[in-house]
Amino acid sequence: MVRFRIDGVLHMQVEADPRIAATLIVRLKLMAGLDIAERRLPQDGRLSIKSGNSRFDIRMSTMPTQFGESVVLRLLRQDAVRKRLDQVMPAHACKVFERAIHTPHGIVLVTGPTGSGKTTTLYAALEQLNKPSVKILTCEDPVEYRVPGINQVQVNEKIQLTFARVLRSFLRQDPDILLVGEIRDNETADIAVRAAMTGHLVLSTLHTNDAASTPLRLLDMGIPGYMIASTLLAVLSQRLVRVICSHCSEPASPAAEELVWFRRHVSEQELSLANFRHGKGCVRCNGVGYSGRRWVFEVIEMTAALGEVLQHGSPLEFERLARLQMGGQTLERNVVDLVLAGDTTIAEAMSVVMQGELR
Repeated sequence: MVRFRIDGVLHMQVEADPRIAATLIVRLKLMAGLDIAERRLPQDGRLSIKSGNSRFDIRMSTMPTQFGESVVLRLLRQDAVRKRLDQVMPAHACKVFERAIHTPHGIVLVTGPTGSGKTTTLYAALEQLNKPSVKILTCEDPVEYRVPGINQVQVNEKIQLTFARVLRSFLRQDPDILLVGEIRDNETADIAVRAAMTGHLVLSTLHTNDAASTPLRLLDMGIPGYMIASTLLAVLSQRLVRVICSHCSEPASPAAEELVWFRRHVSEQELSLANFRHGKGCVRCNGVGYSGRRWVFEVIEMTAALGEVLQHGSPLEFERLARLQMGGQTLERNVVDLVLAGDTTIAEAMSVVMQGELR
């Protein structure tokens, strides 16, 4: 069975004779330089192929399952033009984020689930910061984009080349800016914070539901509140929302339960002006009704007031003040605005923000 993940959703492509699966997996392993005799342990590799005038970098992951091996291929187009921050973010988020990344030292965090475009955002930031007079070091798992002028290191857990170990060595390399692919544990978080305290700008990602809960996650990882307050510059949280196919978009009436959820986020006046639409499905979108995705963001900038609350360890008060500072520009509000404009559906909006509401 072969499935493609398109715009974040899996779609069935081929359901062929399972007897060819083993042969196909062996061929893929050979191309990725993996051990074809090892079927009991997970393996990771990469390969590169050329299609037309484009070259694709493919990350391969194998996993032993009850009825054979599962293989996942992640495609990355090497010659793709990377977007600028102002092409990705709305003005309110871009202004805060750019101010943070141009600060000489501190930590800037980007949060969101897997596949929400965090790496794309961080590399858009590096494109602005990458100059001959600035030394940038990155520690990633894996290195997704190769950028001239930047020293990039790939983590390798098999030889104990962990994020924490690489980050400790980075500090002896006289860097100006550090990019850490992900803060996964207490040790990495502690080294990243101390690097920011000693005059480095640190960019990284963290898995949290929203921007307001991110500093609290660092507290949970054992970082003292005063250190977070003195080093954290800004937190950007992002999601990718599927948009309705422009070729088959048509007016629609929301289901009753969708309308109940939507009423909690809008006023009656907004509801009366809402442009509810959906995609009926066409050849352009393969009958799905959606084509492409759009980013939604929320960002908080650390202030003296937020830092003071954080030092006193008051999570509820911190979240309240952080949301107040965002001025209504939250993930929930931004995705609701897409529904009001007829760019996406209530069902898609619910799938993006419901997880945060159920916390």
